Amino acid sequence: MSTITTHILDTALGKPANQVAIALEQLTPEGWLLLAEGRTDSDGRLKSLTPEPIGPGHYRLTAEIGDYFARTDRLSLYLTAQIDFVINQTGEHFHLPYLITPNSWSTYRGS
Repeated sequence: MSTITTHILDTALGKPANQVAIALEQLTPEGWLLLAEGRTDSDGRLKSLTPEPIGPGHYRLTAEIGDYFARTDRLSLYLTAQIDFVINQTGEHFHLPYLITPNSWSTYRGS
């Protein structure tokens, strides 16, 4: 089984993005199933997204970055940032962080 963690860095400010809502979903034959959700802490991290390990499958993480930028009085091109990914093998940890600005976002597989 695998675990997933994430964090969000507001690279425009060089600071963590706190209180950003994030949802984890899995694709099932019936459609997308919500597995977990939470908010980033003061360090921009969501450490307990998958307290229980998950199996292989097709997943997506959606961060509500538009709400974050609105709270910080900045206009944003993107309302959400969505990482669509596949876990093929069990036993690995997946750290999938977001780097965000009001006009861009990116991700990478961290450690």
